[in-house]
Amino acid sequence: MKLLKALVPISYVISILFIGCSDKQDFDQYEDLSITPTYEAAILYIETPESFINAITGVDIVTQNFNFDAFATDIFANRVIDGVITYEVENTTSKELEITVEFTDDGDNVLDTEVFTIQAAPTAIDRREIQYGDGGRPIDIITNTSNFRVTARNNGDNSSTSNIDDAKITLKSSAKFRLRLK
Repeated sequence: MKLLKALVPISYVISILFIGCSDKQDFDQYEDLSITPTYEAAILYIETPESFINAITGVDIVTQNFNFDAFATDIFANRVIDGVITYEVENTTSKELEITVEFTDDGDNVLDTEVFTIQAAPTAIDRREIQYGDGGRPIDIITNTSNFRVTARNNGDNSSTSNIDDAKITLKSSAKFRLRLK
């Protein structure tokens, strides 16, 4: 009789375990999975001391091309959804400057342009966020970019010097984009 009393609760617990813990597993969930990670990286960092600007005489424009094929790679270009490029420009020089950043394709065609007009120091940091994709500029600009062309124009003189130690112009940019994984 004691054995029968012990078997009843054990069989009851075993029955609940079989009934309560068994669900049909769905391994086709991958088809419904939507993953959109965000990637962030630096793009440009340019720093030019005031002494270099003063050393350039007779020319008020300096242009430099930077190859940047990261946007054009298939793994990025075919999966990018949208994103933002952030620029920060700081001027501690005594110069009024104009900086132009152009996005160009393989054929050197200009796809997009951002212009910064910077007053002589002291100035606040000019920070801009440019949206690409949903609600912003066309994402095709990003996927077709293979170079950046940065042009700086000295709208000041070549002799004045800032009273700030280590006076320079600094341009920084970074990008943050969302990609589709599948």
